[in-house]
Amino acid sequence: MNVNLQKYTNLKICVAVSGGRDSMALLHYLNAHAAEYNITLTALNCDHGIRGETSARDSAFVAGYCEKAGIPLSSFVAGKKPTSENDARSWRFGCYLKESQNCDCVATAHHLNDNAETVLFNLARGTALAGMEGITDEDFSALAGRPFKLIRPFIACTRTEIDEYIEANSIPYVDDETNFKTDYTRNKIRHNVLPALDEAVPGAARAIYRFSRLAAEDEEYLRRKADKLILRREPYGCYILFCGEKVIFRRAAAKIVAAYYGRKDYTSEQLEHLFELQFAENGKKFEFLGLYAFHEDGRVCITEKEVFSAAADGRPYADFLNLMTNKYCGQIAHICRHGDGEDHLDALRKGMPQVPFKALRFDGGKVPASSAVRFMRAGDKFTKFGGGTKNLGDWFTDKKIPVRLRGSIPLLADGNDILIVFGVEISEKVKVDKDTKDDMCAIAADYGKI
Repeated sequence: MNVNLQKYTNLKICVAVSGGRDSMALLHYLNAHAAEYNITLTALNCDHGIRGETSARDSAFVAGYCEKAGIPLSSFVAGKKPTSENDARSWRFGCYLKESQNCDCVATAHHLNDNAETVLFNLARGTALAGMEGITDEDFSALAGRPFKLIRPFIACTRTEIDEYIEANSIPYVDDETNFKTDYTRNKIRHNVLPALDEAVPGAARAIYRFSRLAAEDEEYLRRKADKLILRREPYGCYILFCGEKVIFRRAAAKIVAAYYGRKDYTSEQLEHLFELQFAENGKKFEFLGLYAFHEDGRVCITEKEVFSAAADGRPYADFLNLMTNKYCGQIAHICRHGDGEDHLDALRKGMPQVPFKALRFDGGKVPASSAVRFMRAGDKFTKFGGGTKNLGDWFTDKKIPVRLRGSIPLLADGNDILIVFGVEISEKVKVDKDTKDDMCAIAADYGKI
């Protein structure tokens, strides 16, 4: 068989064994070559309980074989019978994750025909190029944010080659009766479509494998291009730079939605809407899957929640003095002595490295006792540093502060007179001069970099 074990030299490999012919062949093959490649071999068996007594029979068969062969075995039994194939897969991968703590990788017995089934199945459903990648020889799967390595040593072997190996080595196995039922789409492809295709085009499964590897190379190139469009992830969302190439932009959007927000059920139509946001007016919004997307000054922003306004009563200026953990309605708003500002900044940057912070120096003696920290209101005006008073909304526009963020930026206000826009700028009215005695510092997220 066409199996390259050289790259698995000196590894601890755990084989997922169901008792079926493919997994038993893989266990036997790796065990036969373990000494040659210094492989430390273990096995795991997952009993979903879906098939009742036959499931227990198969697990007992695997346990007996491993005991006789001297292969350590970990057995898992589902406490609750899975209600769907997805549930069963999630539980099974949970078992893989647990066992991966004791080995370098988990091996499954997927082969060339399995890959062909996957490619044809995805093609029939109208998949994008990513669906043509099929089953790779190895990859990293993640569960609960914890990655583990999966390897598939048989992926370049045909079903016929595996059957011949089983017969030549008299390897025992048990049959899963559900594999022969044609009620399932994959089984129909396995028993009806692939044999007919191979008869019409001999070697079709191997040709499909070559195609899937080329598709994987192309997809990886496009993903790398798409990654360059993603600016950052921070509390206010993920940003995608504008890109006229739809094929690249769609991949960037799909990665943000799936990787950052865990939504897997997005549609091609939704990705199309995100692409079109580039050409809409600034501030245009699109809601989907509980997410919000905005056109924002040359980029598309995707965030978990809409932040247009924050309804909150103002709190007295004095409440914010020298409080290291002062959060105001979800926003960071610190006021401290100027000399303590760097210590506060260092603490915040260590605690929240993904958020850019900015410190603004001001004269606390010029702040009226009636001043309070609040959010934007109608009629607010701001005296720019250096002179000149403007409506706060117009000033935000000059500063290129996104509309969606303006209502969530903490302000130090005396009535409608804005003295400090946290994380952006101080008013001329509270600037430090030679007579300053109350040298203060206001710290918040740097909204100019968000």
